Amino acid sequence: MKISKGLTAIIAIIAVVVIIGAWAASAYNSMVQVQETATTALANVQSTYQRRADLIPNLVETVKGYAAHEKQTLEDVVAARAKATSINLDASTLTPEKLKEYQQAQGELGSALGKLIAIQENYPDLKANENFRDLQVQLEGTENRINEARNKYNATVQEYNVVIRSFPKNIFAGIFGFGQMTKFEAEAGAEKAPQVKF
Repeated sequence: MKISKGLTAIIAIIAVVVIIGAWAASAYNSMVQVQETATTALANVQSTYQRRADLIPNLVETVKGYAAHEKQTLEDVVAARAKATSINLDASTLTPEKLKEYQQAQGELGSALGKLIAIQENYPDLKANENFRDLQVQLEGTENRINEARNKYNATVQEYNVVIRSFPKNIFAGIFGFGQMTKFEAEAGAEKAPQVKF
């Protein structure tokens, strides 16, 4: 039985459409996978920052008992914590401006915490307080976790951005609405080396 040329052409077109459809589905699924990895990494960054924020009330209460006249420093920490925890990031609406605002608030909190930790030098009893030392160690560990979480987020965002910008997936990324994600950047002033004076 001979197959007509018209039928052969239709079968070839159907085969091409099926192959392209299967490839498009595979491309879409791979973009979803890397996007989900990146959004999970963003959630982990926020969770780590929240861990730091959760330690602050105990730290403030401990310091308050020893350094009551450091009221302004304590108020600055509480205000910075309130500002930092009021900003939530949503991967679906994340803009460079929103990420910068978040980073700035977290930087202000880090700076306020640094001042709070520094006042221990003026209060030997506070410095010797076991609860204060434990909280300080937890904060230091949390700062390391924050750095690791941010680095992991940036790595996953890089992988995601490469996938959606590479040809030919970039065509499907545009069709299906996959946009580039923003990375965390170094904090302002990080490019300047600290001055050491003896």
